Amino acid sequence: MAGNTETVLRKAGTLIAAACVDLSLFYASGCQVSLAFGHLARLWVSAALRCFALTSVTLLGLGVPKPLLIRVIVAHSLLPAVLETGTKVLYNEETQCGVLADMRCWLLCAGASLAAALFWETTIPDTDDAADGKEKQKARVLLLRVLYLYRPDYLRLIGGVVFLTLAVLCEMFIPFYTGRVIDILGSQYQHTAFKSALLYMGLFSLGSSVSAGCRGGLLLSAISAFTCRVKVKLFGALTKQEIGFFETVKTGEITARLSRDTNLMGRTVCLNVNVLLRTFIKTMGMISLMMNLSWKLTFLVLMETPLTGLIQVIYDTHYQRLSLAVQDSIARANEAVNEAVSGIRVVRSFNTEKHEAGRYDNCLMDTHRLKTKRDIISAVYLLARRVTGLGMQVFILYYGRLFIQGGQMTTGNLVSFLLYQSDLGDNIRTLTYIFGDMLNSVGAAGKVFEYLDRKPQVSTEGTLKPDQLRGNVSFCGVNFAYPACPNKKVLQDLSLELKSGQMTALVGPSGDGKSTCVSLLERFYEPQDGEILLDNEPLKSYEHRFLHKKIAVVNQEPVLFSGSIRDNIAYGLADCSLDEIQEAARKANAHDFIMQLEKGYDTEVGEGGGQLSKSEKQQIAIARALVRQPQVLILDEITSSLDTESENKVQQALANCPNQTLLVIAHRLKTIEKADQIVFIGKGRVQERGTHQELMDMKGGYFKHKEMETHRSDS
Repeated sequence: MAGNTETVLRKAGTLIAAACVDLSLFYASGCQVSLAFGHLARLWVSAALRCFALTSVTLLGLGVPKPLLIRVIVAHSLLPAVLETGTKVLYNEETQCGVLADMRCWLLCAGASLAAALFWETTIPDTDDAADGKEKQKARVLLLRVLYLYRPDYLRLIGGVVFLTLAVLCEMFIPFYTGRVIDILGSQYQHTAFKSALLYMGLFSLGSSVSAGCRGGLLLSAISAFTCRVKVKLFGALTKQEIGFFETVKTGEITARLSRDTNLMGRTVCLNVNVLLRTFIKTMGMISLMMNLSWKLTFLVLMETPLTGLIQVIYDTHYQRLSLAVQDSIARANEAVNEAVSGIRVVRSFNTEKHEAGRYDNCLMDTHRLKTKRDIISAVYLLARRVTGLGMQVFILYYGRLFIQGGQMTTGNLVSFLLYQSDLGDNIRTLTYIFGDMLNSVGAAGKVFEYLDRKPQVSTEGTLKPDQLRGNVSFCGVNFAYPACPNKKVLQDLSLELKSGQMTALVGPSGDGKSTCVSLLERFYEPQDGEILLDNEPLKSYEHRFLHKKIAVVNQEPVLFSGSIRDNIAYGLADCSLDEIQEAARKANAHDFIMQLEKGYDTEVGEGGGQLSKSEKQQIAIARALVRQPQVLILDEITSSLDTESENKVQQALANCPNQTLLVIAHRLKTIEKADQIVFIGKGRVQERGTHQELMDMKGGYFKHKEMETHRSDS
């Protein structure tokens, strides 16, 4: 506590000493004795002495000063000399502060320096925090990456910039000629001058409108093309991710990135660059024209900049934070809708319509509360901005009247100046906002690039594509836990061999690892320990497309896509003929029912195959697997949807592929009694293996499982 008090006292003493020393030197610079150096030389010598003295006092009192304090000292010391020199060079006049140094001038310079420092600190703050530095660097890198993605549209962007410049230049001269018209009408009327001023006003208005329209069309075209490219890149990157990614990332978040963030990424960055260039060109031109009309009023207007900049930065900080919160809230609401719609049968079955509606309502109310806070901040910001602008206009009107009375400007010049000033404040606020917003807006881009840059945890970089594949599969000491539950092992030291030309059946209690073996064989996941071999080569060594053509899976709940039956059977095969599709459908016992349909193989299956029965979907899924002529075929509980006749025909068709490795998972043990090898899996381990008769004779887990099934059938 004592240390803190001592620090405060030392800082206060240093501040008082610095103020006394600086004020003394400032008064000394106005003494008649110093006039021997010359007017401007006196000011610059005084500035150097004051800067040296203030730095020395700071070093003695506080140690090495921070960069912000150094900037304040330099600006405060040099401001009178810079102002007086600029006024003398540009207008051959002298300011009152340059002629006579007094307390008012000193306070004015001190206030201007502090305001400028405050503006600098809020817009471009120094940071000692490594994390903040990394975030800013990351934002800059993301912004450059977004701009780099616009490369194919550079011609349209260049055209947009050209028309943007023309629109701004034309727009800047409209207030100037408005003032000319007022001066002509207010003084001795000259018909030729009046017509000339109106003509130029019309030409500049027309040029501004045409150029602005061309600019908007070109930039919007570039944004549309950019958004399409990014959507395709993002969708391609998402489809390459491992299955575990989709189990941990919600569907609503993924769709939000594809639908909203890509649009925001394209529009915000491109439009910000557009606004930045337009505003900067317009601001520089307006300041030049305003300086022509009245440099004194222009400096008065520019004094408003630090205050409006501070208000803008405070507003931006809170608004951006709430905008991100609103985006996340909307994503949660979308996720609630997706879950309810995709699981509508469950919702209806358990009579939870009101519960789901309430959950969606809670998400929307959360979004509403965040939007309300954001709107309140916008309203307060708008009020502060209007009050500041109104106050500045009052000052301009007051001093403008004095200048008109003194003959320093005309009424038309004042009207032109007021028209420029009303736009200048908005432009400066826009410039202040846009630099921060161009970095903040890449928050959406950061989420998109996060997915674009993500490397799948299951590698797809294998290159092995042998001409001949026997189809021998070996699980060697495999240990596996799902990414969502890394501490719960589903498979423990599992070793298993599937031989070519044989049918292997996996049986056992639900949840003990049978379907997990299929997922690992499809390379949806990577085992934590051990490996899976195909013809004595690790699965990851095989080329991705080749592997998934040689290993085909038919699941218990097949997924069909919108389109025709032909499209679904030939899914992913661009060169698949109709004869091959029909042959696969015959093997799956699907050809007969397909031909009975009105459009045959061109019949639309509906969303998710909703136009077909469950058994018909299952048969089409089997045909989709068989048309690939896989070397390893996996049937995961497919017989539950087939009648006895269809099941027998499918099994007979599969038996006609003698060199094929067949892996079957079934709860109905009767369907796999003829398997060459039956493997009983319990608690993630292989507990028994052999033929049906061998396992029945062992009287172990398989025998008990069979007895339980028989008992359930009898009851």
